[in-house]
Amino acid sequence: MVTMKNLKALNIILWIAQIILAGMFIMAGFMKSITPIEQLSASLPWTKDVPVGLVRFIGISEFLGALGLILPSLLRIKPILTPVAALGIIAIMVMAAFFHITRAEFSGVAFTLMLALVAAFIGWGRWKKVPIQEKS
Repeated sequence: MVTMKNLKALNIILWIAQIILAGMFIMAGFMKSITPIEQLSASLPWTKDVPVGLVRFIGISEFLGALGLILPSLLRIKPILTPVAALGIIAIMVMAAFFHITRAEFSGVAFTLMLALVAAFIGWGRWKKVPIQEKS
């Protein structure tokens, strides 16, 4: 049985997940967007093997996805964009997992898929269970 207390708890858990995931993607996206590739490749070796434009595109996509996890819900302006942003992050993480598998870089695949699962939880929660109401 779903109670108001359960929904309130789920809402709090969703906000915590949104903030943590957004924080991670803001940092990762910002780093991939502006850090010189030579410097970035020290911590992310794959960045030296793909076009610079792709690294920047991934960074910008991650950064914007992170903003989408927080701002629409926080401002209550088009909050439906929060689960849409979560879907975008899921897509980025699934593609990243496949990319790393093809390169036999298995160490980060589990973490990448875990991030996709957190994004899926946020998307499900904000779409079905505890949607944020748009400002009237």
